[in-house]
Amino acid sequence: MKKITVTDTILRDAHQSLIATRMRLEDMLPICDKLDKVGYWSLEVWGGATFDACIRFLKEDPWERLRQLRAALPNTRLQMLLRGQNLLGYRHYSDDVVKAFVAKAAVNGIDVFRVFDAMNDVRNLQVAIAAVKAAGKHAQGTICYTTSPVHTVAAFVEQGKAMQAMGVDSLAIKDMAGLLTPYATAELVAALKAEIDLPVFIHSHDTAGLGAMCQLKAIEAGADHIDTAISSFAWGTSHPGTESMVAALRGSQYDTGLDLALLQEIGLYFYAVRKRYHQFESEFTAVDTRVQVNQVPGGMMSNLANQLKEQGALHRINEVFEEIPKVRADLGYPPLVTPTSQIVGTQAVFNVLAGERYKTITNEVKLYLQGRYGKAPGVVNERLRFQAIGNEEVIDVRPADLLKPEMTKLRAEIGELAQSEEDVLTYAMFPDIGRKFLEERKAGTLVPEPLLPIPTAGAGPASEGVPTEFLIDVHGETYRVDITGVGLKGEGKRHFYLSIDGMPEEVVFEPLNEFVAGGSGKRKQAGAPGDVSTSMPGNIVDVLVKEGDVVKAGQPVLITEAMKMETEVQAPIAGTVKAIHVAKGDRVNPGELLVEIEG
Repeated sequence: MKKITVTDTILRDAHQSLIATRMRLEDMLPICDKLDKVGYWSLEVWGGATFDACIRFLKEDPWERLRQLRAALPNTRLQMLLRGQNLLGYRHYSDDVVKAFVAKAAVNGIDVFRVFDAMNDVRNLQVAIAAVKAAGKHAQGTICYTTSPVHTVAAFVEQGKAMQAMGVDSLAIKDMAGLLTPYATAELVAALKAEIDLPVFIHSHDTAGLGAMCQLKAIEAGADHIDTAISSFAWGTSHPGTESMVAALRGSQYDTGLDLALLQEIGLYFYAVRKRYHQFESEFTAVDTRVQVNQVPGGMMSNLANQLKEQGALHRINEVFEEIPKVRADLGYPPLVTPTSQIVGTQAVFNVLAGERYKTITNEVKLYLQGRYGKAPGVVNERLRFQAIGNEEVIDVRPADLLKPEMTKLRAEIGELAQSEEDVLTYAMFPDIGRKFLEERKAGTLVPEPLLPIPTAGAGPASEGVPTEFLIDVHGETYRVDITGVGLKGEGKRHFYLSIDGMPEEVVFEPLNEFVAGGSGKRKQAGAPGDVSTSMPGNIVDVLVKEGDVVKAGQPVLITEAMKMETEVQAPIAGTVKAIHVAKGDRVNPGELLVEIEG
């Protein structure tokens, strides 16, 4: 008899994969008493994209979320996903930041740290694993499963041995994109169990519809543990349903011992909760075997769809899916998991929307090609590398070896806005949005993004997502208006796609005067050879020049942020900066005149 233990992802990866990480703490706490009684090995509650989503969208303190969940779940291990030297951000942090973050996460309630590196470069795991062990917590070394000419069972076993030598307590196979097949799973698990004396955990998304079969074959091959999601947030780009796997194993030698009736009560609760977040649902989170080619993981799928929708380009998502494996091959086949999934995915979006591959190269791709994220699994496209970084040196050491300690500097930068060491670490993860969050908290102006009303029964199908219904009375006449889509705002106009009493319409809203249309001033469209513009909607992160500066063609003049990735905007010609029409923090749209350069 071998009891299989279970981790439920409902409070982290399940909603990250299906509703763009938008579940709020207020919807978690009421069900925690029942979750705590199930008898899970652990509940995954933190890490991944939750930290980012909390401060960027939900306006929740992620540390306070953790503390409240710890208090509400006293009998259950709490687990987080940690990106090794990247922690929860999108760059490598110095060793002192990694140690401080792990220590504070442990103090605030995390028992199990699933530590991974997006490149499967074990050098990037060693400090985080040592910090977990120093805190007296469970360190789980992670193999990011992917397929490519350079990823083999033998290579994964060697990675497992290297992590065992670092002192991990267990191994996890993290199949973030749903690429495992049943027999490949059995082969990999059997190979790991034959050579490594550690418990093996299987984390498999159901994107290709194979997740449950993979977990069953893993169990038969010797795996000790499975990750599942309560059924109302399961399947598709999420995980196999908890209730289904418990039922499948019940009465067998692998019986989980979990209470199926209690799990079903929890499932009904989350069925109702999910309706609140309908605006974040996407048609791209269902079962889709194309993942076996494009390799887009579940969390990336829902976020990518949501981000493209915000940019008015959701209709081009299939072009992006076709471009992603091409970019991945150019970068030497990194596994697609945060942050490399964002690095590859955002570059693919830029390539598609610009109509020219690598016309714009994100700063993160440049850092990747310089070796700043670790060693690429395969051979990178050297032509692309030269285009991105020229003759700059490619590093071959552990990237964090080149970083100086940061904590003292970070404390000084954030100053009195930080009321605790946790606040300093929030700022460290995301300097701009972290500072904004702390400023708004101090001013008492934290307001989460709004949730749209739940559509009433009978509302017709929408072109994108679920329509929002309004009943409008005009002089005694009642009209039913369903808003089914919103176009990208530009030139002071906004296109709304709606139906009025069942008749489809397109309505263009235009302000009555130019002052309203432009907000702080309507920008002209770029047209002259020296006009600087951007090809993607985004925010200005930094202005690198001032009026009167002499610049060379190709010299960076602005840094913009789109889809969480930064990009340099370069001077199109050599000349003198005549005028600057943007400042840090401004929102910009494609084609707008941002900087004027006179040749």
